[in-house]
Amino acid sequence: MQISDRLRSIKPSLTLSVNSRALELRARGVNVTSLAVGEPDFPTPRHICDAAKQAIDDNFCRYTAVPGIPELRKAAGNYFGRTYGVAVPPESVIIGAGGKHCLYNFIQATINPGDEVLVPAPYWLSYPDMVELAGGVPVPVFAGAELGFKVTPDMLQARTTDKTRLLILNSPSNPSGAVYTEAEFTQIMEWALEKDIFVLSDEIYDQLIFPPARMTSAIHWFKSCPEQVAVLNGTSKSYAMTGWRIGFLAAHPELIKKISSMQGHSTSSICSIAQKAAVAALEGPVDYLDEMRTAFLRRRDMAMDIISSWDKAVCPTPDGAFYLFVDVHAYYGNQIHNSTELCTWLLDTAHVALVPGAAFGDDACIRFSYAVADDVLASALGRVGDALAGLK
Repeated sequence: MQISDRLRSIKPSLTLSVNSRALELRARGVNVTSLAVGEPDFPTPRHICDAAKQAIDDNFCRYTAVPGIPELRKAAGNYFGRTYGVAVPPESVIIGAGGKHCLYNFIQATINPGDEVLVPAPYWLSYPDMVELAGGVPVPVFAGAELGFKVTPDMLQARTTDKTRLLILNSPSNPSGAVYTEAEFTQIMEWALEKDIFVLSDEIYDQLIFPPARMTSAIHWFKSCPEQVAVLNGTSKSYAMTGWRIGFLAAHPELIKKISSMQGHSTSSICSIAQKAAVAALEGPVDYLDEMRTAFLRRRDMAMDIISSWDKAVCPTPDGAFYLFVDVHAYYGNQIHNSTELCTWLLDTAHVALVPGAAFGDDACIRFSYAVADDVLASALGRVGDALAGLK
């Protein structure tokens, strides 16, 4: 049996061993708490579900246009107008099966073999593999906890070569929750555009930001430089629609056409019912967002209070998303040597599932999700803290 060379380059997930161990413990009746899930614990709002039900009742169950139904492409473009004052025409928008699908297609459509892609680290774990699947070369640009997990133009410049074609920005960040200030974001965008480097801005967590931090969207640069900027967003996080699989990409209309052609040979159109639900999400009320943000902020602050009592842990306060990226390398020693070993040990000892920082390009850290109920979060963090305190 032949396996393609491009798949040979893809590394197994570093979380597989931890996940397998969690399943083993649960099968034995052990109550394992997962702080590894990257999705809101809130239900999809009722008006969105009602729109899906109506689509079924109307038998809106056929193939749709590959880049999305017209009303959803329009609603996605208008989202940028309502949120940031920059309306995007429907021909500059394509709908994908989640943000991940849009990102994968974008990279396939823009990266040639040997092209280098700047990936600020810690990064969302799929960025490098997606680049490699396109034949590109991911170039991590590392910023640790002491820098708030945020890179600067000088750091990017130091890793730039004549093969650099793309920079992937992610603010708010998964895994760190870091949010670039307007000044920081502007400096990076101006640097990249001056260097003729394409920027893809992954803004999937844009509505989950905690005051006084504020969102800066690359859509403002897309308006003036559509040949060099694309913006990724979707309904998964802000609308609690992870399983509906709806993402959208704003890019130059010619690039959208190319991506649509490629998508036509892979997924074709996206689920028609989910598209109708997404229209309701993007055009409907968003008052529930205040409840989500309030809950996440409360949990973040509670978690930070608990983690601050861990004598060897360092965790910059995240300004967005629902993750804590905790530097725990001071706990490494004779018994534990890296983040994967620590996560496995904490699963066995504290019965809490976490994600190793090595999966995100920073082996000094582990990622906690606080998208769980307050009491569940407090109990899990308490057990982790007790376990770490006894670690030799």
